[in-house]
Amino acid sequence: MSEKQDVTFTVNGDKRTIRVEPRRSLADALREDCGLTGTHLGCEHGVCGACTVLVDDQPVRSCLMFAVQADGARVRTVEGLAAGGKLHPLQQAFWDHHGLQCGFCTPGFLMLAAGILERDPNIAEPELREALSANLCRCTGYQNILKSVLAAAFEMRR
Repeated sequence: MSEKQDVTFTVNGDKRTIRVEPRRSLADALREDCGLTGTHLGCEHGVCGACTVLVDDQPVRSCLMFAVQADGARVRTVEGLAAGGKLHPLQQAFWDHHGLQCGFCTPGFLMLAAGILERDPNIAEPELREALSANLCRCTGYQNILKSVLAAAFEMRR
C-alpha cells in the first residue's frame, strides 16, 4: 500500500490539509475527506462531467485528477457557489429556467458554466453551446440548461 501524503489546498475559500494516498482522486478526496458531496461521480472516466470542479479557476474533471496534484491550488466546488445565503446567479437561473431534472449532472454543469462565464461573461451562444456539450445529461434535452446559463450570463454582466 502506498504511503499517505499531506495535501494542503484552499477549497471554497477554506485552507484544508488532508492526508491521502497518492492514487486517491480529487473527487474522492473532496467527497470523503472534505465532506463535500456535491461533487458527483458518474462515469469515473472523465466523460460525463458530473465531477467538474474549478481548480485555480479552470474547470477540471476531478475524477481524473489526483488529490496530490491539487497541493497548493484553489479548488471550488458547487458548495462554494452560493454566498451569504444567496444563490449564485447560475443556481438561481437553473431554478428559474428548469435547467435540471434529476439533478445528478447539475453540480458539474454549474461548475463548468461558472468557469466559462467567469472567464467570458459575454460568450456567444454558439460557443457556449459547444462548451456545455462537454458535459452529459441523461434527463434533459439540454435546451433548458443552455437557457439557464444564458440567463445567468445576462445577470452576471449586470
